[in-house]
Amino acid sequence: MEKGFLGIVLHGHLPYVRHPEYDSFFEENWLFEAITECYIPLIRVLDRLQGDRVDYRLTLSLSPTLISMLRDELLQARYLKHLHKLIELSEKEIVRTRKTRGYQKLARCYRRFFLDTLKIFQNQYHSDILSAFKKHHLAGNLELITCAATHGFLPLLNISEAAVRNQINVGIETFKSNLGFSPSGFWLPECGYYPGLEVPLKNAGIKYFFADTHGVLNASQQPINGVHAALDCGNGVTVFARDPESSRQVWSSHEGYPGDYDYREYYSDIGYDLDLEYIAPYILEGNIRINTGIKYHRVTGKDLPKQIYQPRWAYEKVQSHARDFINKRQDQIARLSETMDRPPIIVSPYDAELFGHWWFEGPIWLEYVLRYANELSSTVKTVSCSDYLQQITTHQVATPSASTWGDQGYSSYWINEENDWIYPVLHQAGTTMEKLAVDYYAVQKNSIMERALNQATRSLLLAQSSDWPFIIKSGTTIEYAKKRVVDYLARFNYLHNMIRNNTIDERRLVALEVMDNIFPEIDFRDYSKS
Repeated sequence: MEKGFLGIVLHGHLPYVRHPEYDSFFEENWLFEAITECYIPLIRVLDRLQGDRVDYRLTLSLSPTLISMLRDELLQARYLKHLHKLIELSEKEIVRTRKTRGYQKLARCYRRFFLDTLKIFQNQYHSDILSAFKKHHLAGNLELITCAATHGFLPLLNISEAAVRNQINVGIETFKSNLGFSPSGFWLPECGYYPGLEVPLKNAGIKYFFADTHGVLNASQQPINGVHAALDCGNGVTVFARDPESSRQVWSSHEGYPGDYDYREYYSDIGYDLDLEYIAPYILEGNIRINTGIKYHRVTGKDLPKQIYQPRWAYEKVQSHARDFINKRQDQIARLSETMDRPPIIVSPYDAELFGHWWFEGPIWLEYVLRYANELSSTVKTVSCSDYLQQITTHQVATPSASTWGDQGYSSYWINEENDWIYPVLHQAGTTMEKLAVDYYAVQKNSIMERALNQATRSLLLAQSSDWPFIIKSGTTIEYAKKRVVDYLARFNYLHNMIRNNTIDERRLVALEVMDNIFPEIDFRDYSKS
């Protein structure tokens, strides 16, 4: 048995943003940027590791909203259009920067990057990114797990057992229908746990989930092995805690690798830096500046003029940082092994979108971490949590404490003076949905009434997303987030009134089905308490 395990977990999630009623939409760029800078770079890494026969294990959580958007033909077509515009812009940049050799070299790099992205997306995987991830799952290197249906923040939906149950079950069914198998693990949105949540997870067939550090340290029984072993919640569902040491090396704004001076500066983008007339064809509606992904500067240093990005320096630095990460894991495992009754597991969970989007070099760092771990597998072995549970079969029994991985560790980021208006109306809509499910349980299959009830369920689930209160609190696209909550609840109420009055307008119902076409196999009856 190895001296210790390293479980790297990436959580891939974006809120459901799809607007067929517009030719283009600002927030759809969230998905397009993530595909270009995160998901396809991750696929490049996995393909290279497979080609070199590197023995590694990695876990990737795919949220149901992300799964649905990646499979959506409209968004796939719009992404291709977006990518062709980036290629065109990079070619214009090669011409514009012809008198500044360093910048033109970078412009050529971006053109190659975008062309390779097009090749992978369109030619190699035929616009189906999920098939790439499934390929690596079937090869035995990548464990795929999932999340709640619309990333609903479960601790604040907990006044209704049906709301929590449906967030979990619809999420798992979406994963199964798109990937073809059931997930063993479950990513709790925002790592939001409350005692008892293990019950619906168990009922849904989930074997393990993740909690933040203090959720396990403050468990009902003091954990004998701290956060470096699994706990059994008492019903066979196990919980793994985030390791603070390895998390800090990546997340910390002071100590984390992404802030290194040689890495690419995220906030220096030609979409904001160049003249409006020149950049207009490549931003929103010709006058709303957005990130293009073409960035010419490195972090450089606090309050210093930004220097030109040097890819070779960044490449050397990323290898050094990967080696440092693995060396520190070796030292950490050696320390832990002295006092533990089993091999320690270091669980390192991160948002997948950090790697490539916020930290451009992140995917390459991850690749080298997995390569170096493979070289040192006798002392630090990369595993998924399923691997660990197969090797370590007995666990201390304890109930974790309520916790999240958000600011201050609990629920304050999702309910506060900016967004607390959301939850009373969500709870009221949830109660209304439960009544509808009971009253219309026997409605005819495939009838217009059933379609309206299913669409009402979709609207409610979309309103429950944790992303909207998070965005409102963080102060980014506040008005859009508010509008999402209000619009989804307005659609729910409109459908409710039509259902109760038996006045369903099929034309308008079809319009709602087209706009919010997520969860095609949903069944409103699941909201019935019985």
